[in-house]
Amino acid sequence: MKNPVKKVAAIHDLSGYGRASLTAIIPILSSMNIQVCPFPTAILSNHTGGFDSFSFVDLTDSMEDYMNHWAKENIKFDCIYSGFLGSSKQVDIILNFIETFSNDSSIIVVDPVMGDNGKLYPTINKKIVEKMKILVKKSDIITPNLTEATYLLGKSYVKNINENEVKKMLIDLSNMGPKIVVITSIPDTAISGNISVFGYDKESSEFWKISCKHIPVEFPGTGDAFTSVLIGSLLKGDSLPIALERSVQFISISIRESYGYNYPRREGILLEKTLDTLKMPIINSNYELLN
Repeated sequence: MKNPVKKVAAIHDLSGYGRASLTAIIPILSSMNIQVCPFPTAILSNHTGGFDSFSFVDLTDSMEDYMNHWAKENIKFDCIYSGFLGSSKQVDIILNFIETFSNDSSIIVVDPVMGDNGKLYPTINKKIVEKMKILVKKSDIITPNLTEATYLLGKSYVKNINENEVKKMLIDLSNMGPKIVVITSIPDTAISGNISVFGYDKESSEFWKISCKHIPVEFPGTGDAFTSVLIGSLLKGDSLPIALERSVQFISISIRESYGYNYPRREGILLEKTLDTLKMPIINSNYELLN
């Protein structure tokens, strides 16, 4: 019997405080009428962005038992979506998870959460970076930011990057395995005051670009929110450019809504105020098909 609701296995950490990882993914995908089945990789008291310290419980030793119980129930997923990893060993577990729970129609999405602004996060080391490259090879879609893209490719981080250089990075990343590559947070502030997302579909050889006005503020968890909206849109039948457009639109609206309030930025975007916008249609589309 066909399940009336799409089902996503979300392999991410759970941060008790701050709107990031599972605390952002679950409400976003649920608002898009997608069932989220969390598969936690670690539990943190709070996420690592903007806090001086945090408690960290690595769940590597619990993941296989968790997975085996799901396997006994013969659960299958429409999408397997991995993000922050608590240790390099978790890649092997996730590869086994993909083999066990995916089917011919499943989408494998890897958000290689490793760093930002040219630096790795405190809990990420070079061994995890190398293992992440193996996971990327098994994916259908990856959504790195510019920093993560450079680490996956073994390149130096350069903030000012032109369109042709981005396109080459997209192709090089797709040659690692994924059919669709999306690089987020590409700055173009010097020329237009924009920040852009670039996408590449290997099967059609098409490049897409979606831009929005840059607002000079950073909120943790926006990458998790972006990829979650992208997944929800694709599972609901949107084309890639429209899914990218919807994701950029949601993040832009959420940042603008949140920016107007005086509260600690480390708490993340005010999802509770903007989730309803996910049900709005795309009216004014500004995506570009690049040559």
